[in-house]
Amino acid sequence: MATLLAIDLGLRAGLALYGDDGRLRVYRSHNFGALGRLRAGVPSILREAGDLAYLVVEGGGELLVPWEREANRRGIRLLQIGAETWRQALLYDREQRSGAQAKQTADELARRVIAWSAARRPTSLRHDAAEAILIGLWGVIEIGWLEQVPSELRR
Repeated sequence: MATLLAIDLGLRAGLALYGDDGRLRVYRSHNFGALGRLRAGVPSILREAGDLAYLVVEGGGELLVPWEREANRRGIRLLQIGAETWRQALLYDREQRSGAQAKQTADELARRVIAWSAARRPTSLRHDAAEAILIGLWGVIEIGWLEQVPSELRR
């Protein structure tokens, strides 16, 4: 099964892995702590993702470079986006009026994606993991693994 890995880029990164059926498989937050540890950790994270076909990353700059380099080395297609891309596609304008409101709405939608996908329920859900889940949802729609946001996820 081909997979897509979505990343909310940072030294504390959110990671969400989707299968080619468009459903979330696993998600987590990973604290690299330093750029050197991020560089060292990227190859193992991509290896753990299985038959990785796509990498969707929100963010850029020097933190993107290790992901981009390793994706290119492995022949993985990389999509780089800004937060506004997935937010415009998945959230209503009224849900984005403040950063706190957008994060709260993202958390609620991410929990619905987890339930819809029958993924392991979180004991706690960090905002970076929640956003990675939504970056991934945008990604699987963008590449055509899902035609649209499933009706079960709509409010």
